[in-house]
Amino acid sequence: MQNSQKPFMITRNLDPENQETPIHFINEDLIGGKLFYRRNHFSYPNFVSTFYWLPVGGVVHYPKTFSLKEILGLPPRTIKTVLECAGNKRGFFKPKVFGDQWKKGAISQGSWKGVSLRTLLEYTGIAETAREVIVEGYDFGERTDSNQIHYFSRSLAIDKALHPDTIIAYEYNGEPIPFKHGFPLRLIVPEWYAMASVKWIKKIIVIDYEFKGPFQAVDYVYYPKKDSDEGKFPVTTMGINSTIQQPLDRKILNTGVHILSGIAWTGNGLVTKVEVSVDGGINWSSAQLVNVPERYSCVRWSYKWEVLKTGEYTIMSRAADSAGDEQPKGAMWNRKGYGYNAIDVVRVKVE
Repeated sequence: MQNSQKPFMITRNLDPENQETPIHFINEDLIGGKLFYRRNHFSYPNFVSTFYWLPVGGVVHYPKTFSLKEILGLPPRTIKTVLECAGNKRGFFKPKVFGDQWKKGAISQGSWKGVSLRTLLEYTGIAETAREVIVEGYDFGERTDSNQIHYFSRSLAIDKALHPDTIIAYEYNGEPIPFKHGFPLRLIVPEWYAMASVKWIKKIIVIDYEFKGPFQAVDYVYYPKKDSDEGKFPVTTMGINSTIQQPLDRKILNTGVHILSGIAWTGNGLVTKVEVSVDGGINWSSAQLVNVPERYSCVRWSYKWEVLKTGEYTIMSRAADSAGDEQPKGAMWNRKGYGYNAIDVVRVKVE
């Protein structure tokens, strides 16, 4: 009899809805919309998409408001990319930090189709003084640190905004983007943590100054010190990282042969290798990369482990990329708990 059980989302918060992908049970390259992790700062927005228009203004030569039909008629671009919440694995920081205690599932991968942001800006032109491009979403609410209402807004430096793979997406895995993931239009910024990929785009503004919105200047900033802002710097590119999907942590196994498996990803180049240790980091062996590394995408890996002795074992994985970065033994602690990318660890018992 076929097993009809299916994985389900792991809830971290209900309002706003924040749920993890059941990453340990996902074997597909593309994750469907129902199992794509959900990260929200506010309740879902209310707007009528039937009359959707996208204004592009600011320090541009020809301000323009695009209809959805116009955008759908522009030359398309499709990008397969992993999106990772900057708070992914926050729950593993020591000492603990405040915020949703994400484990390993605030990460998903899919295929996004849309139009390059660059294409829209070519229609409007940009002034020579332009420094950044603000993308504002329809989601808004009151921040606890200021008791003020804010829309979720982020900016990109001009060079990142004009990269051809920075796209305004309208399809996910060949279908319209699900509402909970940004329908009808979502910004997709490959290589960066997903806070940059603004959902439910409301407007685009080109500016000639540094954007200081709270989701840019307060949140999504690394604060290395607990009691001061000294040494702070912005959260941008994803760090080299890996996750052990199987076996699960604290699982009981029999002696014999087991296939260890997982994923690895980076925001800087390509994953070049994944290594596995089954003795707590004393010895390391190369895992097999199941698929050819692609820019922006996860690599699946596996390792054949034959265990003959009973006892407790610490299994670890670490990845390296073409930029020369390797997963560190310990993640860089920071006050808001962003960018955790320490060597992954699970512990099992063999009986």
